[in-house]
Amino acid sequence: MNLRTGLLLFLLTPIIAFAQDTARKGPAVHSFSIQQCVDYAAKNNVQAKNAILALQLQEQQNKSITAAALPNLAASGNLTDYLEIPTTLIPGQFFGGAAGTYIPVKFGTKYNSSGGITLQQTLFDGQVFVGLQARKTAIDYAAKNIELTQQTIKANIYKIYYQLVASKTQLAQLDGDIAFAKDLVHVQNEMYKNGFAEKMDGDKATVQLVNIETQKHSLMNTVENGYLGLKLLIGMPVKDSIVLTDSVTEDKIKEGLLNEGTYQYKDRIDYQFLSLAKKLDEYNVKRYKLSYFPTLSLMGAYTESAYRTSFNFLNGQSWFNTSYIGLNLNVPIFSGLAKNANVKTAELQLQQQQNQLSDLQNSIDKDVAQATDNFYTAVKTLDYQKKNMSLAESVYNESKKKYEAGTGSTLDITSAQTDLETAQNNYINAMYDAIIAKIDYLNATGKL
Repeated sequence: MNLRTGLLLFLLTPIIAFAQDTARKGPAVHSFSIQQCVDYAAKNNVQAKNAILALQLQEQQNKSITAAALPNLAASGNLTDYLEIPTTLIPGQFFGGAAGTYIPVKFGTKYNSSGGITLQQTLFDGQVFVGLQARKTAIDYAAKNIELTQQTIKANIYKIYYQLVASKTQLAQLDGDIAFAKDLVHVQNEMYKNGFAEKMDGDKATVQLVNIETQKHSLMNTVENGYLGLKLLIGMPVKDSIVLTDSVTEDKIKEGLLNEGTYQYKDRIDYQFLSLAKKLDEYNVKRYKLSYFPTLSLMGAYTESAYRTSFNFLNGQSWFNTSYIGLNLNVPIFSGLAKNANVKTAELQLQQQQNQLSDLQNSIDKDVAQATDNFYTAVKTLDYQKKNMSLAESVYNESKKKYEAGTGSTLDITSAQTDLETAQNNYINAMYDAIIAKIDYLNATGKL
């Protein structure tokens, strides 16, 4: 009995240890800077991973294109057992018979076998050569698609990340407001008990407290949803936790404000991407134009054959050799105007791509001008709201001193607190807007 128990414990120990280790680890906790979030998304976001797979697919397609220019070598073998040897009709007059008569004769052997090797090599094919030239551009196009996908994800990560960072300031402000509101409720209740205040004053303070606490709960819910959105964006499991380690300041937001107008189209990844697409269309036009040219290929073969009346191919009897080498020239003459239609289609597609590139240039100019204006306006608004918040704090502190000295009314302190909360919210909203404007500005100028 002891032996069985010991054996059972011995077998279960690794399983129990694994279960305990798994339970101990639980959901992972990640402390991420903004760059670490971007790096994590580059490996785990679904769109980013699919863009990488698209590059790998293009690499395989390039190998197929390369194969068209390499020698094509194939081996073949054949073994035939004639259950009935084919019959051939020979004119009877060959053997002295009457004209128009035929004599059935069976030619050949029961067993035939052959084996050989064939070689084909393209010497000139314009479409194949253009395909070889376009391979690098196709790889660059797929690689640029990865960058473009990651850039879009990056811009969204920046916006969510720094908004969540800024929300910490707002939560801290609300905690301070709640602490004062609680003190005010306590003071009003004590003054009411001692006959120095009306019950309505305490009720007003309580209403103010509840409003602030409700605002905090609403903000916490918004922040929690923001964290869920950030985790989904970077491809992190929802059960994991993420801690944001970077901070946001007014100075950091204002960095680069004086560098407006310094941008180039080529700095934008989407412009680089569209330029590569245009280059691929140029190759496409060239490919179809070269379809009018002849194609030339080399071919050769070597074959050995054996014929036996019995199945004994390895008895040392002779095998008969056949070999040849030759050139195959294919000169296109008329293909129902299909080639002409292909060339025209490719040229029209190239023209469309050029139009899109020109339109993108105008769009970039508009994006930069609009983002610059929005950035300036957002920073000015942030400065204004900061001054307004400082003024509201000054008014609040003065009202608080008067209230504590007994020369101020409950209405004054409540009104000052409400104005301060409004100013604080306006400042935080201005900071949110400035963060978005800064990211849009960097994205528009290709510097994000």
